Amino acid sequence: MSTTQTPAAAAEAAESDTYLPERRRHGIGLCLSGGGFRATLFHLGALRRLNELGVLHRVRTISSVSGGSLMALVLADAIRKAGGALTGPFADFDAQVARPTDDLTSSNFRGRLLRRRLNPISFLRGREIVDHMATLLEKDTSKLTLRELPSAPNFVFCATDMAFGVNWVFERQRMGDYQVGYHAPPPDDYPAGRAAAASACFPPLFNPLRTKFNERDFKNGKCTHAETRKSCLAGLRLTDGGNYDNMGLEPVWKSHEIVLVSDGGGPFEFTPDRGLKWRIFRYADIVQNQARALRRRWLISSFMTTDPETKRPVMDGTYWAVSSARSRYVPNDSLGYTKAVARDLIANIRTDLDTFSEGERAVLENHGYFLADVAVRRHVKPLVPQPLPALRPPHPDWLDEAKVKAALKDSNKRKIRL
Repeated sequence: MSTTQTPAAAAEAAESDTYLPERRRHGIGLCLSGGGFRATLFHLGALRRLNELGVLHRVRTISSVSGGSLMALVLADAIRKAGGALTGPFADFDAQVARPTDDLTSSNFRGRLLRRRLNPISFLRGREIVDHMATLLEKDTSKLTLRELPSAPNFVFCATDMAFGVNWVFERQRMGDYQVGYHAPPPDDYPAGRAAAASACFPPLFNPLRTKFNERDFKNGKCTHAETRKSCLAGLRLTDGGNYDNMGLEPVWKSHEIVLVSDGGGPFEFTPDRGLKWRIFRYADIVQNQARALRRRWLISSFMTTDPETKRPVMDGTYWAVSSARSRYVPNDSLGYTKAVARDLIANIRTDLDTFSEGERAVLENHGYFLADVAVRRHVKPLVPQPLPALRPPHPDWLDEAKVKAALKDSNKRKIRL
């Protein structure tokens, strides 16, 4: 594998209009998609297996969106408590990573947010639900500031800049986007929990996160029209990173040698016409679904296309999705869950931020664990250690599909609990 780049060189590569195959790549990028708590728990299983395979501590960059950013926040906090840089596998993944994730996803997080928003004092102060979300994440999940994030790997929390319509990043060394420029380094006291909240404030439940940034602190943006830049920054709003790129590919696909993508986003729902109000939202859903589908097709095509000069794939890596089964990678592989259960039940678990049941948490973590294992072993063989660590699914008592079907039969239904 190639030597590492300096942060400045990595940033330049990520924002360049020139992308590979002609540019040399460095390091492993891991992308954690959006998808609410469903994605958070699916990624937890993937991280567990990557930790066992000795891959997780070799990752150079973790790019995350929405529910993936909630998982990334827990992981960053665990790494910081373990010493500030991940130099080897977690000694106790259950205690250090899984338990805090279970605490987050088993609480009625959304209900707590709604109760705070309905509080008259909060309402009069004009605090949005996303502000309460940031406060709860800072209080209960991680008290880290951006500048206290681990030095390795580099965490990138992705949001969407609504003024310029591009990917906004929060990192240890900078925050901003290529149009407005970057605040580098970020403010000393900017909470990582607030960055995760901005990444996860999906509409329509959340209004965008309002920002209060000084225009002069952002340098080297492509937008050079002074009045446009000033007015856009003054009214800048940040929304869910999935509005721009639900897989979190943007920070890594132009500059990393190996790209691993864990996709907890569900399939597009087939549904008959429900009237004018339904159509208004459906138009936007179709456009977004097509954008996501194009990214997936491009990604997989890049893995399969050979660069004629190097005789290697345009980009090394692999992709696993919550709607897939292991048989997609290895025919007749019977480990984990069948395609029917994955597609019809697991992938349709709601994306809410409310209490997930024991069964939902266990099945999603198992599923991510089994898929990450087979995807890496099948498509990124140089990362696989020998001898291969045995498969130890985190919840073996939840592998019986009859039990799974009973537990997940209503998991696609949204539930509002205060």
